[in-house]
Amino acid sequence: MTLRLVHSLFLSLLLLPAAQAQQAVTFATNWKAQAAHGGFYQAVADGTYKKYGLDVTIRQGGPQVNNRPLLPAKRIDFLMTGNLLHSFDNVKNGVPVVVVAAIFQKDPQALMAHPGQGYESFASLKNAPTALIAKDGQFTWWQWLKVVHGFKDEVLKPYNYNLGPFLAQPKAIQQGYSVAEPTYIKEQGKFEPIVHLLADHGFSTYSTLIETRTDTVKNNPELVQRFVDASVIGWVNFMYGDRSAANALMMKDNPEISLSEIEASVVLMKQQGIVDSGEAQNQGIGAMSSARIQDFYQQMVKAGLYKANDVDLAKVATTEFVNKQTGVALKKTLTTK
Repeated sequence: MTLRLVHSLFLSLLLLPAAQAQQAVTFATNWKAQAAHGGFYQAVADGTYKKYGLDVTIRQGGPQVNNRPLLPAKRIDFLMTGNLLHSFDNVKNGVPVVVVAAIFQKDPQALMAHPGQGYESFASLKNAPTALIAKDGQFTWWQWLKVVHGFKDEVLKPYNYNLGPFLAQPKAIQQGYSVAEPTYIKEQGKFEPIVHLLADHGFSTYSTLIETRTDTVKNNPELVQRFVDASVIGWVNFMYGDRSAANALMMKDNPEISLSEIEASVVLMKQQGIVDSGEAQNQGIGAMSSARIQDFYQQMVKAGLYKANDVDLAKVATTEFVNKQTGVALKKTLTTK
């Protein structure tokens, strides 16, 4: 082989398109595919991840699937988790993972009520004779509701993710994911429920967090940055652009969800400012601040969930990969067409 040919082959390898050198990444969610995961599916469906040199596989969660242990076990690269309570527990228990972005500025956890029953104000909810709350809620944010807003354990009944008991009891209140359950109630109960977001009454946690291992942040920050940036762009396109390909991909992964449910959830996410409000409006989707994380932790200490020194907050999250206005210009372009 001549030196000229070797040189030519070397140059051709350098000029290979990025699409031929994709880095495989596995990203796991905490539930079945739904609109609350839409931006991640968007980035797969429209090729955004590939543009960032990533070949991303989304691994669904679900009622019988717990993807959380897979991250520290190095079987997945990134994990979508619920809110900062999970992250506090990780640090408290020495799990070597860290939050690198917060897709939701507001946690969609809500309390719902029947209309016309006197529950128009948030304060009136504590007077309900029955509160249908799942066990994990009873031991977490319900404790905060008791300390801060005066709710009582005496009214608690288990919520087993079946709307039947709530629909049959007009005076009952029930927990719900504000971008999902109201749609199901409207379909099954034929009425619009009253929805009170806990986030609008002081429950200030971020939600739909992206976690990765601390060693990944240390040893491969460039990978983390590409995944976060591509995910943010995916979310901007899902919320404000053409999301048809993402919708189709979600319905393929989760045949139980319908197009009308996805679209209704997107409307609710926009109305409630779940994704694109607060810090995210100027700093970009995924934005976080250490001050807000500290404030939420102090609330949880007050609620009795942690002691003051249980968690080293410096290990909970890093803002290294967010607050860079990623996607802000794209949103402006999409919303001014």
